[in-house]
Amino acid sequence: MSIIYDILKDIPIPKMVKVKQSFMDKEIPDVAEAVRKTLNDTNVLERIKEGDSVAIAVGSRGVSDLPILVRETVSAVRNAGGKPFIVPAMGSHGGATAEGQADVLKQLGVSEETVHASIRSTMEVVKIGELPNGLPVYIDKLAYEADKIIVINRVKPHTAFRGPVESGLTKMITIGLGKQKGAEAAHSFSFKYMAEHVQQMANITLNTTPIIFGLATIENAYDRPVKVIAVPAEEISMVEPELLKEAKSLMPSILFDSFDVLIVDELGKEISGDGMDPNITGRFATPYANGGPDVKRTVVLSLTRKTHGNANGIGLADMTTKQVMDEIDFEKGYANALTSTVIEVVKLPMVLDTKELAVKAAIKTCNAFDLNKARVVRIKNTLEIGEIWISESMIEEARRKSNLEIISDLEKLDLS
Repeated sequence: MSIIYDILKDIPIPKMVKVKQSFMDKEIPDVAEAVRKTLNDTNVLERIKEGDSVAIAVGSRGVSDLPILVRETVSAVRNAGGKPFIVPAMGSHGGATAEGQADVLKQLGVSEETVHASIRSTMEVVKIGELPNGLPVYIDKLAYEADKIIVINRVKPHTAFRGPVESGLTKMITIGLGKQKGAEAAHSFSFKYMAEHVQQMANITLNTTPIIFGLATIENAYDRPVKVIAVPAEEISMVEPELLKEAKSLMPSILFDSFDVLIVDELGKEISGDGMDPNITGRFATPYANGGPDVKRTVVLSLTRKTHGNANGIGLADMTTKQVMDEIDFEKGYANALTSTVIEVVKLPMVLDTKELAVKAAIKTCNAFDLNKARVVRIKNTLEIGEIWISESMIEEARRKSNLEIISDLEKLDLS
């Protein structure tokens, strides 16, 4: 019997109840029709001439109904006389390889079969300019050589910086289409300057390349689209900041300001760039963003299948398991960290043999005055927090909140 087991064997794990969190749940009833309508209403397809090759940039983030967004855009471009094809626009993701990025799209449901267009993936880029401070600006070579370019992305808060635009069309133009070199350039002066650099670099790209419009989405707290809007290229800098404000107002959250331990069942790059969204967990990898609850200890119990060993974000946890460690493909996470220059996300937490020991270690070290009354929250991941688990000590507070509903009896924590 190990000394670790001896230290932790008597640490109490509280019983928990499932709680339903209520957020605004309005959503678009027919996403395909919404895409067709906005493309028609904004007249952006008139910018395509008969026979134009049209590169449609698609990223690696979890965007609801992404295959539908892409398929309908492809269809509309073809009906306008264009010849559409897909380019991955995801910086250094997918292991920073052409094959890896095409595979990321496939995992997200974007394939030649589902969107009816070829996927052309390369890591080759063209330098199209530089900022006054010398930072180079790049764009995907295949997109650059196309007659027209369209960008598709969800607008939402970023996990590592704050600014008028964060994660959305502008960032995809700069970093996504810039591939590994573009991402590396944008990150090289740290996230402290990211807000201004992303916009400055995107302006160069917009003025130098044939980007004709962006298709932006906003999602509600349940990751369902509430808005789809085609934004002409020359209006992106004006429209996106307003879309970001709307997106922030719809963000979900864990509806408790502070607690002792957060248990996250799964971490993955398809869930968040940081594996688990800091806007939900309150754990940020840089000092240039903040928000979320005050949490003393965070435990990660597993990696998602779709993350393929990329444990970027594990460094924001305090405890994890040996099984997680055995599944980590360090090269993938390190590629992201070296490109972004943020290494906190790939540092290693305390590693325990089992899920139970990992949770007990978090409770043991949370410094609660009474460990029998530790405030513990459990979530599946940071995308799915409509239903969460809370410990017995939090039930009375939950009953006082109108947007929370207890939907189960007290149960022992299942850590099998």
